[in-house]
Amino acid sequence: MYKNLVSLGFTEIEAKVYVFLATEGPRKAREIAGALNIHRRQLYYILKGLKSKGVVCASFEYPAHFSAVLLERVLDILIVEQEKQQQNLEASKNELLSIWRYITKKTSEN
Repeated sequence: MYKNLVSLGFTEIEAKVYVFLATEGPRKAREIAGALNIHRRQLYYILKGLKSKGVVCASFEYPAHFSAVLLERVLDILIVEQEKQQQNLEASKNELLSIWRYITKKTSEN
């Protein structure tokens, strides 16, 4: 499972945190850090990244409980992100090729 998530853009540690939350349910940062043997400061950075990707959410209580978004929703988010990246690449293709031709032409003239 971890390798599949990594191939979809997660880091290894993000994949471990996501799978932990998906299997164990909502947990406080202290509980996650202890179970996965991650320094709490590093964990908050990881959780922030997962939240920005839309795959983990946090409760409003203090201390917050973090939970995994359903895998079906995560896959939908990742598909949309991949489609955006493909569109961006297609949109910049001509500009990149033009710049490349200019650079290589300039280099071959010297």
